[in-house]
Amino acid sequence: MFRFLRSAPIIAYKPHEKRSKMSNFFLHDDAPWHELGDGIRRKIVGHTPELMSVLVQFDKGAVGTAHAHDAHDQIAYVVAGRFECEVGGQKCVLKPGDAFVAPRLTMHGVVALDDGATLLDQFSPRRDDYL
Repeated sequence: MFRFLRSAPIIAYKPHEKRSKMSNFFLHDDAPWHELGDGIRRKIVGHTPELMSVLVQFDKGAVGTAHAHDAHDQIAYVVAGRFECEVGGQKCVLKPGDAFVAPRLTMHGVVALDDGATLLDQFSPRRDDYL
């Protein structure tokens, strides 16, 4: 049970309002998808300088091309659909509730096996190139 010592004001943001910093709340319906092309889109859930969460949605057959990060660790949690994943030369099919971990400098990539397959990517530190 949560107990609040003092009440805080409730702030409602409109989707078109630009905020200078990340809100303390992520409202899925108010956050637009950003099309990346080739059947992939993303929306930033939240970030601090040391951590970033990003939803990434794929059309069936869309490919997250294998790559490695020089400066970022990544954990990808499967929210919806199935993915064929390859991390560090090992392949595995992941379903909702599964995840992969790709430390810095580790090659990783995915192929979406279902339409609307979605990952929740966590990066440390934050991906400033996404902002």
